Amino acid sequence: MPDLSSWEAVVAHALTLPGTELGTYYGGPAVRIAANGRPLVTPSREADSFGLHIDQDSKLVLMETGPETFWQTPHYDGYPCVLVRYNSDDPERVADTIERARDWAEALKPAASRKKA
Repeated sequence: MPDLSSWEAVVAHALTLPGTELGTYYGGPAVRIAANGRPLVTPSREADSFGLHIDQDSKLVLMETGPETFWQTPHYDGYPCVLVRYNSDDPERVADTIERARDWAEALKPAASRKKA
C-alpha cells in the first residue's frame, strides 16, 4: 500500500512515474509532465489535500464515487483539477488515479509559455 499521507510522499510517488519531473506551477512546487510542462500534482491551500490535475469527466466521477477523498472548493469549479485528501482510506485508488492523470496530462499539447513583457 503506497504512503500518500503527505505532500512529500505524494511527490515521491509521482516522481516514480515515467516522464515526470519536479518543477513549479504558478510559482509553487509541482510535479510536472516533462514532455509538455503540464502540471500533475500541486499543493493546495487546504492543509489536508493536494491538487491532482485530471480531466473534467474523471474529476466529476471521482467526486461522486469518493467524496470523502476527492473534492473541490469553488476555486476549482470548472477547472481540470480535483483536491485529494492525504488521509484517504483507499491510498491504492489515489495512487492509481495519479497514474491515470499522468497518462491524461502527457497526451495534452505543451503548456503555453508566457510571453515576456
